[in-house]
Amino acid sequence: MLLEPFLRLMRLPSRTAGFVLLIVLAAGAQSANPVFYAESFRQGPTKITDDSFEAKLTPDDPIYKERVKDTRGADRYIFTLAPVQAPGETQITGWRAQMTDLHHSIYDNILTTTPGGTAEPKDILGWLNPWRFAAVPIGSRRIIKVDGFYVVLQVTAYHFMPPDSPYLDSMTVDVKLTNNDPRQQ
Repeated sequence: MLLEPFLRLMRLPSRTAGFVLLIVLAAGAQSANPVFYAESFRQGPTKITDDSFEAKLTPDDPIYKERVKDTRGADRYIFTLAPVQAPGETQITGWRAQMTDLHHSIYDNILTTTPGGTAEPKDILGWLNPWRFAAVPIGSRRIIKVDGFYVVLQVTAYHFMPPDSPYLDSMTVDVKLTNNDPRQQ
């Protein structure tokens, strides 16, 4: 029963009970999904039309693409979620978020902090990897500032098949595009 530890706690001296309760609350707060923030190497004035969508990904429908409009309503970027597969494998181990600027297609992904990207956690915010030792936990809220707007990613569901394997048969990702800093909300 979940209440038993707390009932036993009540029999401790109040000073000890307060300290133990503080540790329990702190441990609970640490298990909450953290927020990760990074800024793209692309820092310009371009704003976009605010939008949000939910991408449901499966091996049968593994790629999600969405055109992103600037404030004048013109197509400016393409946001993509594409599968990540181990070399030589056909099964999916994760998905990667990418964004391409239609006016400057020299860079294939402007969601990174450097034009080529690095292996640093701030550069792998777009890698949606459910491995339990991933640098960025799968349930984390990921905020990436690009030009004058923000891309917010959060995995809301995923499923392995078979359950004890590293291979995914589905993932749901909430994506929000906004000109307002989501850290202030």
